[in-house]
Amino acid sequence: MQFTINRNLFLENLNNAMRAISSRASIPILSGIKLSLSEQELTLTGSDTNISIQIEIPVNDDLHIQSTGAIVLPARFFSEIIKKLPGKDFSFEVKESFQTKITSENTEFMINGLDANNYPHLPEISTSSSFNVSGKTFRNIINETVFAVASQESRPTLNGVNFVFRNNSIKAVATDSHRLSQREIDLENGPQADATLIIPGTSLVELSRIIGETDPEIIVTPGDNQVLFNVGNLAFYTRLLEGSYPDTDRLIPTESMTKVEFDLSTLARSLERASLLTHESRNNVVKMSLDVDNQTVKLEGDSPEIGNVEEEVAFKSLQGDNLEISFNPDYLRDALRASITDTIVMNFTQPLRPFTVTPGREDVNFIQLITPVRTY
Repeated sequence: MQFTINRNLFLENLNNAMRAISSRASIPILSGIKLSLSEQELTLTGSDTNISIQIEIPVNDDLHIQSTGAIVLPARFFSEIIKKLPGKDFSFEVKESFQTKITSENTEFMINGLDANNYPHLPEISTSSSFNVSGKTFRNIINETVFAVASQESRPTLNGVNFVFRNNSIKAVATDSHRLSQREIDLENGPQADATLIIPGTSLVELSRIIGETDPEIIVTPGDNQVLFNVGNLAFYTRLLEGSYPDTDRLIPTESMTKVEFDLSTLARSLERASLLTHESRNNVVKMSLDVDNQTVKLEGDSPEIGNVEEEVAFKSLQGDNLEISFNPDYLRDALRASITDTIVMNFTQPLRPFTVTPGREDVNFIQLITPVRTY
């Protein structure tokens, strides 16, 4: 196996493949990166059993192939070598006993590899149910929901985002039982058959980073226990979470007793100030007081060790009944960061019932739910 390649091109693809490699690999060979070379392309593969990434680099002016083959190299060490090579291009050659020579200008590394035949095979997923979706759209949906997935393992399905793909829409919902984020958008030319997939939050975070700020076309291929996302020359496999996702629709209130609309940036800054002290308290609770009679909204936070803060918050409209409610300010902060409009509407029913955060525009189907905190 022997080839010469542009270092920057190789490093860009190597960095993406490395996203699937864990430093605590359950199978020793998975701490390595697999390189497979055919006469048409160089393929990089990384996997940690939960996520697998395969990248194909076709033969072109930046890649010249002398002989084909395959090898597995220690991923972290190999990556550091490529980053520090001095030249524009480097040469790669596998010799006897899987020893690999890497040469660039006057620098030569010799590292030990492993037999690629021992590397686990990637899952085979039928492409009969594939469909396309905009990369920008899918990345936005991830960022608007994934922060609300659970981090504990007690209810595994809550560690993922529940996606429902229909021919004309995508609906995604995440909850950790204390908060919920649900986003639904219209879709053109979606799957011919409905597909429901619970995708691990950790996988979605990596996929979002791979998509980046561009808007590539993504091909989604659902399988029995895996889903494949093709993004350009990159194939991203992730396992699916098994089980039934809870019926979250029944949790969302259909009416409210108190409604307030804020400028998003105004509320966010006030919340940051109020939570400066609450973060020093074990409880980390902010109280919001809505006085409809006097048309005022106040935020209060305190820490027994440091002191307290009280601030009257400007708002755009306030109607309904007077209400005092306490909540974790970090949950509302995350909800505001995920919001996509300049204004947000908060709807309340009772002091101990979950409240909703929705966009200030009716044409955006995005609802977030936060459970209040009992303070007595």
